[in-house]
Amino acid sequence: MSTPAAGERHWLRMIAGYVRPHRGPFVAAAVLLLASSLLGLAQPLAAKALIDSLTAGQGVGRALVVLTGLVIIAAVLLGVGNYLILRTAEAVALDGRRGLVRHLLRLTVPALQRQAPGDLLARVAGDTMLLRQIASQSLIDLFTGGVMLLGAVALMAVVDLTLLGVTAVVVVLLVIIMGSLMPRIRAAALRSQESVGDMGAALERALGAFTTMKASGTEATEAARIDAAALTAYRQGVSLARWGSVAGTSAGLAIQVAFLVVLGVGGARVASGAMPVSALVAFLLYVAYLSHPVMQLVGAGTYLQIGRAALTRIAEIDALPTEPIDLPPAPPVRAGVPATAGAGVPTGPTGTGGPTTTTGARSAPEPAEVVFEQVSFRYPDRDEPALRDLTLTVPAGGLTALVGPSGSGKTTVLALIERFTEPQQGRILVDGRPLADWPLAELRATIGYVEQDVAVLAGTLRENVAYATPGATDEEIRAVLRTTRLSTLLDRLGGDLDAPIRHRGLSLSGGERQRIAVARALLRRPRLLLLDEVTSQLDAANEAALREVIQEISRRTTVVVVAHRLSTVLAADKIVVLENGTARSVGSHPELVRTDALYASLAAEQALV
Repeated sequence: MSTPAAGERHWLRMIAGYVRPHRGPFVAAAVLLLASSLLGLAQPLAAKALIDSLTAGQGVGRALVVLTGLVIIAAVLLGVGNYLILRTAEAVALDGRRGLVRHLLRLTVPALQRQAPGDLLARVAGDTMLLRQIASQSLIDLFTGGVMLLGAVALMAVVDLTLLGVTAVVVVLLVIIMGSLMPRIRAAALRSQESVGDMGAALERALGAFTTMKASGTEATEAARIDAAALTAYRQGVSLARWGSVAGTSAGLAIQVAFLVVLGVGGARVASGAMPVSALVAFLLYVAYLSHPVMQLVGAGTYLQIGRAALTRIAEIDALPTEPIDLPPAPPVRAGVPATAGAGVPTGPTGTGGPTTTTGARSAPEPAEVVFEQVSFRYPDRDEPALRDLTLTVPAGGLTALVGPSGSGKTTVLALIERFTEPQQGRILVDGRPLADWPLAELRATIGYVEQDVAVLAGTLRENVAYATPGATDEEIRAVLRTTRLSTLLDRLGGDLDAPIRHRGLSLSGGERQRIAVARALLRRPRLLLLDEVTSQLDAANEAALREVIQEISRRTTVVVVAHRLSTVLAADKIVVLENGTARSVGSHPELVRTDALYASLAAEQALV
């Protein structure tokens, strides 16, 4: 467990890491704001000189010009400095969002599956906004407010040490009060941000199952759940506002008390002749001036505690395990200068085993061989292993089918080949090379994968089919659409590859969504094609057509199919029957019907014997 001091260093390092790339404009803004503040400090002295000139009956023109110049120059420097720091803060927030998003996209599949998407969205959209607040206000205010406070105290000492002692007592009391309030503010900020994440997760839960909610008539139940999360967020926000208000009110009250005490004590000293009226006026101006740096420091402390809570939540995401994939660097952005659209976006797979996306002729890829050697795997939240000492060879080329009852480990086999997760025992080889020795990008460029829950993205038909091969030509896309029997869909869209597809493919049938996913995988020209229940939403005619496609593809590449509907794999070169995570038998359909009771039972249930 980390110590409190280590925790302090950690979040301070995080802040420094976000600000460091923009230290140039950040320092420039700090200098301008500090100069403005120092000119403000000089204004009471200029006012004192003006009063002394009036008292002595001397000309006040020069003193008035100096005071006016100080006011105008301070205002100009303040405006320029504020603009520069706000512009820099936007760049800091951009870096924070980029870094968090890029980290999220590199998470391992199990790590992401354990998170609530709504909460992740809240962290990317909400918590990173607080980075802007830290950079735009907290750090600058902490610096300038501190310098201003010290400068004001020094000049107050020059004016009158007695009144300075009276003021110092009030300031010390304020510091004690703030020290007790800041931990409460941080705790309230953390609870508030967590509750906003919970509300986002509740909303995502309802929207993710929108049709099911409608069909079940549970709108009121889900609305009550979201209302409860929103109410919790409201209460935590009110708690944060309460503690922040106490801090601000305490600071303002301390300054007012100091002003009244100084006015009383100073008035008595003026009456006794211990100090001139001009000195009292200057000191009172400094006391009034103290309100600004004090409120700056209180505000900076409050926002730093809120920002610390946000950084804690960001650090929790940064601590999640990621895959060894290097994303292309984000385009550099100077503070306030937008990135060029499309800059830094990859144009296609970079793995050496991936497809070529030029318009010229492409050689047929060599099919890959896959070998499992005594592989065992157990999911973290389950007692029983999904695979037990699985030994299996998928030959290069041809169609290999994985069948068996639910929970027998079929989908797990595909996930391990893709390295979505890692086995706890044994090893897996592709072309005789252990998966651990393959660069992850190269391995996945070698594989085409169609998952059971098909992902169709909001965008165009072209973007969906060429998602992994953005350099594919129109003819290549149309050819793969014909292969997967999607010509009818293309005709329905007016032959336009750039016709829009609604979010999650809601404008498509289930079978069309699955065939788009198959077309996407085929366009990559993979050496190994993994298909997980690709015919589950197809009618008999489309299943037969896709079965022909799969058989044709298996003549030039390695195809592994997970199937519950055995009609899909009757002509497979090799059928592997899985049960309780082990391969109980291997053979063709006729052989297994004769020799394996489990397979014969599955075939009989589907009237295939």
